[in-house]
Amino acid sequence: MNDADVSKQIQQMVRFIRQEAEEKANEIGVSAEEVRLNSLTSILFAFSIHDSDLFVFSFELLIIDLLEFNIEKLQLVEAEKKKIRQEYERKEKQVEVRKKIEYSMQLNASRIKVLQAQDDVVNSMKDAASKELLNVSHHHHVYKHLLKDLIVQSLLRLKEPSVLLRCRQHDLHLVEDVLDSAAQEYADKANVHPPEIIIDRQIYLPPAPSHHDTHELFCSGGVVLASRDGKIVCENTLDARLDVVFRKKLPEIRRQLFGQVA
Repeated sequence: MNDADVSKQIQQMVRFIRQEAEEKANEIGVSAEEVRLNSLTSILFAFSIHDSDLFVFSFELLIIDLLEFNIEKLQLVEAEKKKIRQEYERKEKQVEVRKKIEYSMQLNASRIKVLQAQDDVVNSMKDAASKELLNVSHHHHVYKHLLKDLIVQSLLRLKEPSVLLRCRQHDLHLVEDVLDSAAQEYADKANVHPPEIIIDRQIYLPPAPSHHDTHELFCSGGVVLASRDGKIVCENTLDARLDVVFRKKLPEIRRQLFGQVA
């Protein structure tokens, strides 16, 4: 309901109260008129019979009736004015409350739009970084050393004597080349025997994303290692590491972009 509707309702209410007041005033006027007629009749009767005492009494009664009528009329008018003021104040408070609610809703909607716009910017940055990950595996020499480091790191986290390794089918030959050296490096760092690393040749990690289907599962590179019973899993793909870094650096990213920590 807008201000015009509220004003219209108030005007209707004022007309209704005014009509009631006029009807009440007419009732009082009719009653007063009857009293005046009775008083005048008494005065005329007293005058006709030359009764001065009755004349004076009837005249005084007429004056009293007129005073009581005016007093009652004023009381009625004041009561109706008070009723109108109270109703107007109530409607005015309703309008103020409604304005505050609408302002709060608009302010929240604006904040949501700002937050959504900020999220869009942040997500676009993550998408751009995700696309850059695809270039990592193109540099075979660098990527080969990275795979070795990822395997060693995963072994240090699992600390299992025998593990299952999954990689992309495209990376299989690179993983095979660094597998023994990764196991030995882990053994030297953990001061244990080199673990048994079994490559899963039945299930591979998804390939790199294609341009045809953006909703399909994909993997930009890296490895996933798990204990033989599958209860402990270390996901060390490039995409998983990007997610971890992005979540960790998100407050700093927002502060750099928007000047605040969200």
